[in-house]
Amino acid sequence: MKIMATIKDVAKLAGVSSSTVSRALSGKIPVDEKTKERVLAAVKQLNYQPNALAKGLKEGKTRTIGLIVPNICNPVFPLVSRGVEDAARKHGYTLILCNTDEDLDREREAIQKLRKHWVDGIILATSGTENIHIREVKNSGLPLVLLIRKMGEEIDAVMIDNYNSAFKGVSYLIRMGHRKIAIVNGDDKLILYQQRFQGYIHALKDAGIAFDPSLVLSVSNEDSCYETVSSFLQRGKDIDAFFAASDLLALEVMRAAQDAGFSIPEDISVLGFDDLPFSPFLNPPLTTVHQPLYQMGQNAAERLISIIEGEQSKPIVQVLETKLIERKSVLRRCHE
Repeated sequence: MKIMATIKDVAKLAGVSSSTVSRALSGKIPVDEKTKERVLAAVKQLNYQPNALAKGLKEGKTRTIGLIVPNICNPVFPLVSRGVEDAARKHGYTLILCNTDEDLDREREAIQKLRKHWVDGIILATSGTENIHIREVKNSGLPLVLLIRKMGEEIDAVMIDNYNSAFKGVSYLIRMGHRKIAIVNGDDKLILYQQRFQGYIHALKDAGIAFDPSLVLSVSNEDSCYETVSSFLQRGKDIDAFFAASDLLALEVMRAAQDAGFSIPEDISVLGFDDLPFSPFLNPPLTTVHQPLYQMGQNAAERLISIIEGEQSKPIVQVLETKLIERKSVLRRCHE
């Protein structure tokens, strides 16, 4: 196994002290030009790679940030992560990614591991409702930005308005002539699904449509969605459309409806929420509420780095705009 060269090896080959090598490479302290040339030649010959962590600790920064996500298998989070990583790279930062599998203990563990690695800050896309450990990070002074959800106005966050986005989506279904709209909602312990449900209720009320609890289907995860929708359709409930609170749920709704013999959108329209990369390629292509996932990650990283680099300001909760993407899964209906 090839042993990596150390700063002492460079110093010995160049015939100088280790501190001179350090000064020559930092560029911050003047070094005799011929001495610097010898140092650089030795660096090249030995293929010396400076210890970035040691250098960072000496300067008080490691130029490393952590990103904690609840489920990297959910297509939402690779898009968010790419936005974070691209922004971090642009500013010369390295990203450490942690996946918690929606386990609160693993989330706490990830925070502690990142702190032990001396990260300069953390971006956290928590899925839980408990926040004591998050406030501890904030109170410790370590820069922190939340993604997808907020925790009051005292912690920086980047998110969307789930309530109004769902309201606009369901209002679109109503404008398209749908009156009997079922909702397939995710885990109701998560605030984002609570908000999307309330947006659904508001849209119905705003249009003078009575809320029917029998049209509410709650699923804990995508795996149970197919069976839940299949069972619902077997009961013969008369509906015009499904509002699925995520595109992953919409995929299962479409599969269950088509397997039950329904045609989309001729028999039942389907509206999703997310606009994931696969959504335009479903059969039919999915009409959905687009949330700017890449930009959310990008903005979170930009905000975190600005805090790390001393651009002090009061915490900011950034609420990004969503938009409706019309494709082929929603059909206009005419009512007498």
